[in-house]
Amino acid sequence: MPLDSKFSAAGLTPDQRELQALARDFAMKEVLPVANELDPIHGDIPDSLRNKMGEMGFFGITISEEYGGLGLGATEYCIIAEELSRAWMSVGSLIARGNSLNSGFTEEQRKEYMPKVASGEFLGAIAISEPEAGSDVANMSCRATKTDDGWVINGTKMWCTFADGSDYLIVFARTSPPSDPKRRHEGVSTFFIPKERGTLPDGLKGTKVRKIGYHGWSTWELSFDNFKVGDEALLGVEGKGFYTIMEFLDTARAHTAARSIGLARGALEDAVEYANTRIQFDQPIAKFQAIRFKIADMAAQVESVRQLMYAVTRQIDAGERASTQASMVKYLASEMAERVTSEGLQIHGGAGYTTDFAAERYWRDARLTKIFEGTSEIQMRVISDSILGR
Repeated sequence: MPLDSKFSAAGLTPDQRELQALARDFAMKEVLPVANELDPIHGDIPDSLRNKMGEMGFFGITISEEYGGLGLGATEYCIIAEELSRAWMSVGSLIARGNSLNSGFTEEQRKEYMPKVASGEFLGAIAISEPEAGSDVANMSCRATKTDDGWVINGTKMWCTFADGSDYLIVFARTSPPSDPKRRHEGVSTFFIPKERGTLPDGLKGTKVRKIGYHGWSTWELSFDNFKVGDEALLGVEGKGFYTIMEFLDTARAHTAARSIGLARGALEDAVEYANTRIQFDQPIAKFQAIRFKIADMAAQVESVRQLMYAVTRQIDAGERASTQASMVKYLASEMAERVTSEGLQIHGGAGYTTDFAAERYWRDARLTKIFEGTSEIQMRVISDSILGR
């Protein structure tokens, strides 16, 4: 059960606390039972849960009220993401398929698509990474070639989660070579590709990645073979797609911090419950100082990173650049999540190494947070470059 909310609600406005309580109730009643049932068997997030999330407005948190969203900021987005991730990180990640993939759209496209995005009817998947372009995004080689009536895309993309379940793809491809080897980020463009939910379109083949965690949806390697799109598929300015990627990274990294905190809190709360019920030497193991001190340390780590996250999201909501701070909180939160979830598993003992308890799920998923949205090593480079220069 959730711990006293005085920790996670510290520093929030009354409206934010109300939103947090609403999301927490939804996560514990609607998401957690589904996660406990489906994650051990690698089942997919059901459409019924996705529909309920749409009704709650979770896909339109940061979308303007003008387009049917809630019109809230990064702080509220991360508050909800933490609560959902405490139950199942995949669900805490799913909301990004509505809230973060709307850069570069024209006003006409916003009016057409954003209300459907906000309601969860029209969700996207993003294809950025490639076999040789992970942390080094500018090394992108997937190519889009101009034709008389559109573009032809050829190449391979990696780590495209939700490619099949989405209603559209956002694909980044190189449309021209860089003018200077030192400016490899030039010449990357963004393409908006609507598709039928549950399928991959003709000319696009996919192979599922065999993951050790992040279950509930599939992650794909995508192969584009003379994949044709019209002129209207080009999103934003040709050759400026790299800046679109950079544009959403601050909020994306804060979102990853929120997911990390949610996982760590799940591990903490489950460890507290288990320690109070597990009897050894004629008493609950919660009576032993070794366990008590573990729990105290876990709680302190979770709360310290959460407060840094709130500071970063408030900076973003104020319209300020927060690249260094976002990297800091993403780095600290993901590293913290791995430590805390590992301790949660340890408190469960042998039971923690089974799929009968969620402790191992939090641990597996926490390990991923150190990799996606920029590895811990990339975050340290961003931070050190801001202090010492490149």
